[in-house]
Amino acid sequence: MPDAPAVPPLAGFTVGVTAARRAEELATMLERRGASIQHGPALRIVALADDADLERRTRDLVADPPDITIATTGIGYRGWIEAADGWGLGEGLLIALGRSELLARGPKARGAIRASGLVDAWSPESESTAEVLEHLLERGVEGRRIAVQLHGEALPDVVEALEMAGAQVVTVPVYRWAPPTDLGPLDRLIDATLAGGIDVMSFTSAPAAAGLLSRADDRGVRDELLTALRGPVLALCVGPVTAAPLEDLDVPTVQPQRSRLGAMVRTCESVVPDRARRLPVAGHVLELRGHAVLVDGRYRALPPTPIALLRVLVRRPGRVVSRAELLAAQPGGAEDEHAVENAIGRLRAALGEPGLVQTVVRRGYRLALEPGQDGQCAGAADTADAANTVDVAGDAGSDR
Repeated sequence: MPDAPAVPPLAGFTVGVTAARRAEELATMLERRGASIQHGPALRIVALADDADLERRTRDLVADPPDITIATTGIGYRGWIEAADGWGLGEGLLIALGRSELLARGPKARGAIRASGLVDAWSPESESTAEVLEHLLERGVEGRRIAVQLHGEALPDVVEALEMAGAQVVTVPVYRWAPPTDLGPLDRLIDATLAGGIDVMSFTSAPAAAGLLSRADDRGVRDELLTALRGPVLALCVGPVTAAPLEDLDVPTVQPQRSRLGAMVRTCESVVPDRARRLPVAGHVLELRGHAVLVDGRYRALPPTPIALLRVLVRRPGRVVSRAELLAAQPGGAEDEHAVENAIGRLRAALGEPGLVQTVVRRGYRLALEPGQDGQCAGAADTADAANTVDVAGDAGSDR
């Protein structure tokens, strides 16, 4: 048999994307690695270019320039400059910021500063607001006037710590997070997660995580969603700040060393394939991945009903699973046990190796796990069942 063609690392896995900004970019990178994407933005960005409070604070900073300015995001910094241009304050704002010491939270903020013709003085290795705060507190900020460009959140801990250290803080809310206008995609993402259709949930901001949980709470399914995120669904975060609200709720997260989308995707493709279940079955290697299966390294896409039945069989490898149990596992609530026979037939056809799933006469079906493998082997009752097992080749009357 020729070697199986290379399978993309994320083929068969479904990734939920909660991002509003750069969602298409993230989805494209994941799809290139074989993933299926379900997008349900958990928030939207509301620009405050016409906000009277932002204009007032900008005029105050132009009249009385800060000693230190913290740019937390590239999009926020650019939006601030553009809003100031609209009020006729653009040049004055750049002069005021140029007189201050500019700190950039990360490379995107640094790039925006330099694109505006200014130069940043410092940026943390971790790309985190926490390290910016630590840097300022270590050097001392008493009597300093500090402008903090916000990134959708109020950052009360940062503001309070600076003020307690003697600084005068002026916050600059350039945009804020709000619930999505259309909640349908987010609700469908939540429903798919609870139904077992999402393998990885990705988060590129802490507000996205909060927004997802808030919507689940509104619908009365927050506890169920948290259970899924603590169990079968991997929470993939772009960095520690994004992961914090999830980890505070005992949701384990995976994140790259550097808070970048590309690094996040590479982390996903290195971690997720190892979560697949691999079993030696009837002389073959069966690998269960989300909505697909690899048989001896060959990709087999499975429809929803066959994959649901296979998941039940894989949870009890080598053991007999009754028709009634398999019937209960079918999506859509089928009532006729003949539906199980039809679904098993479709499963065998999709796998391309009918002998992987065996029929146990009058009992049900079993995955033909090789004895002694996967830490399990057939017990005495299943050994007795083996005598009544009819291989698919002789089972044409019931399961085609």
